[in-house]
Amino acid sequence: MNHKPILILIAGGTASGKTTVVDKIIKSFNPYDVSVICMDNYYKKRDDLSFEERKKINYDHPDAIDMELLKRHIRALMDSRNIDCPVYNFAQHNREESKTIKINPAKVIIIEGILALYDPDIRSLADIQIFVESDADIRFIRRLKRDMEERGRSLDNVIEQYLTTVKPMYEAYVVPTKRFADIIIPNDTKHDIAIDILSTKIKDIIR
Repeated sequence: MNHKPILILIAGGTASGKTTVVDKIIKSFNPYDVSVICMDNYYKKRDDLSFEERKKINYDHPDAIDMELLKRHIRALMDSRNIDCPVYNFAQHNREESKTIKINPAKVIIIEGILALYDPDIRSLADIQIFVESDADIRFIRRLKRDMEERGRSLDNVIEQYLTTVKPMYEAYVVPTKRFADIIIPNDTKHDIAIDILSTKIKDIIR
């Protein structure tokens, strides 16, 4: 690639619909033109802790994310170099030992995660910054369903984690990043128009 990739940051609360927005953006482009990084895969490797200790980590605090590795990988993609993205195992609360995902550079690079707008170095590289907003009750129900079905969590565990870390960390670290957003997408209602405008803007930048 001879042109600078477009870097898009998509933030928002847990289960706000960020992945849905990413999927709709991708549908507007050739799949080979878009590469997506999920920030969840950049939770720090914690082999130094036992399983029980890892369960107690506050995964909604910025310190839980390996921001330096993420920034190195973003810069590599921006420089047209492949990366080996780590894979996080939510059942084990740790990275997979020897499993990675090869991500290729592309015209459009999307970073998706609750803290995608948190780091100023990452924001400085971005072309478009998005915040996906959704009602708190809807987000909790979505997270409850997802964590029990896909991540092997118990009902009590999900509720306790939500009340002790997810909700307070959302208010402390995620909501304040909304002020950096170029676009705020409400995900409680139909948002096709916002996606269409966004896709048009991305295509204009590419041209």
